[in-house]
Amino acid sequence: EPEATLELLKSIKNCTFIRGNHDRYLIEKIWKDEVPSMEGMDPNDPICKAIIQNEKWTNDKIGAEGISFCKKMKVSHTEIIDKTFIDFTHAWYKRDDKPPSVSEALSWRDRIIKSNPEIEKAVFVHGHVHVPRYQIIENLTILCQGATGLPFDRDQRGAVAFLSIENNQINWEVDRYEYNKEVTSEQLEKRKPPFYTNLKNTIKFASIRNDL
Repeated sequence: EPEATLELLKSIKNCTFIRGNHDRYLIEKIWKDEVPSMEGMDPNDPICKAIIQNEKWTNDKIGAEGISFCKKMKVSHTEIIDKTFIDFTHAWYKRDDKPPSVSEALSWRDRIIKSNPEIEKAVFVHGHVHVPRYQIIENLTILCQGATGLPFDRDQRGAVAFLSIENNQINWEVDRYEYNKEVTSEQLEKRKPPFYTNLKNTIKFASIRNDL
């Protein structure tokens, strides 16, 4: 429901939106490339072709207004609370299709603390992978809530997370919630976007299933 999603997002006030790889695909109009591909996929792979056609379908539904909304999204959003530095990105501030390795994240932390000597802790929050992550390495914490409605961890529940910092203590609460997967599947069947069969399988199994 890209049109309804756009209207809902626009109605949320005082919110920072982070751009992801699919938002970028829309901005770049990836389907117009001579040999469209993404994230290292084989351009001849039927799955790759279906996803790219899904991008074009989404573009046609949201129009120029939707693309303008995507362009206004931020690649990275940072905050300092107490003596903790927090960075929110879809995957990584250098790229949107692969979260940082541990060595990259540690190098990032070191640069942050060198530039801000008052900082004692660093928190990096990312998405993209659709799988929860809670990793602590020294004074670095790496977090991912999973996915709101398309998890890849075999748990069919959606996920939303709340981060709070108080007295330099990091509190990360992930709420796994049930949602009406049957209605979602029915809507996919009704609208039949190019990638809908694969999406229905992913919803059903909470993992990427391209073999069904």
